[in-house]
Amino acid sequence: MGKKIAWVTDTAALLDEKFIQDNQIHVLPLNIVFEEGALRETVDMTHDQFYEKLRNAKKNPKTSQPAIGEVVDLYKSLKEQGYTCAIAIHTSQHLSGTYQSTFTAAGQAEFEVYPVDSKIGSFPMMKMIKLGQQLEREGFEPGYIVERINEMADNSELSFIPANLSQLHKSGRVSGTQAFLSNLLNIKVVISFEDGKPVMKEKVRATTRAKTYVQNVLNTDLEKSIIPEVAIIHCNDEEGATAWKKALENEYPYINFSVLPLSACVAVHAGEGTLGLSWVRLTEFAPLKKKKAELVTI
Repeated sequence: MGKKIAWVTDTAALLDEKFIQDNQIHVLPLNIVFEEGALRETVDMTHDQFYEKLRNAKKNPKTSQPAIGEVVDLYKSLKEQGYTCAIAIHTSQHLSGTYQSTFTAAGQAEFEVYPVDSKIGSFPMMKMIKLGQQLEREGFEPGYIVERINEMADNSELSFIPANLSQLHKSGRVSGTQAFLSNLLNIKVVISFEDGKPVMKEKVRATTRAKTYVQNVLNTDLEKSIIPEVAIIHCNDEEGATAWKKALENEYPYINFSVLPLSACVAVHAGEGTLGLSWVRLTEFAPLKKKKAELVTI
């Protein structure tokens, strides 16, 4: 009899409530720390409330991982519910300590956990969960499922264009001079992920050129990979994301495009109005073979 697997992630994936309920996903909320204290994303405030607080904040908020006790309590609860293990897919360990805390929490709860560093956030994390649950239904062991998810993590892309550098300056990511000159000269930057680290890839004049750069990254991947889906991601700019989606659908009629909001934790650093694209490259995998699970941590 196969193991009963619990699926765990965090709010960096920003899954919609229907997906969470339909697929029985256990979500650990990341924290946004305002002057009055920490608020849990999607639990203590809605996204509309978050953006209202962000606009009115005298001091820029910070982000933090879930409290270790909260993670331990979740694993203990899963154990009591009859799960034999969990696969925990978390945002890049270069952005949050949630992935690393999984090891400690699993030991304290005495519960078998297979942690996955998604090396990213948002749309690819949802695709990793979907892949993992599909493989679980097909009867594959947790160790092999994790291997396949890690392969997907290595083939995931996310590039975004911060609305301006003011928020990056407030969060300590760029200097005041850089932010001032960027806003004065309408300079836009493109940030992408490389092995889990956000890297500034390009500086251009105007949003249109920044979008062109991101689309060129997509074009390069399309030359060597199959990309059936692309998400237009945004920080409270659904109108801008939808407009970009319509333009992309005309240019790439063979790709399925969707519009997805980004986590509030991204908005803390990149700012309201941020836009980007995210996708997963499909590659040739070896024929599926059932393998004995390898314990990642306990």
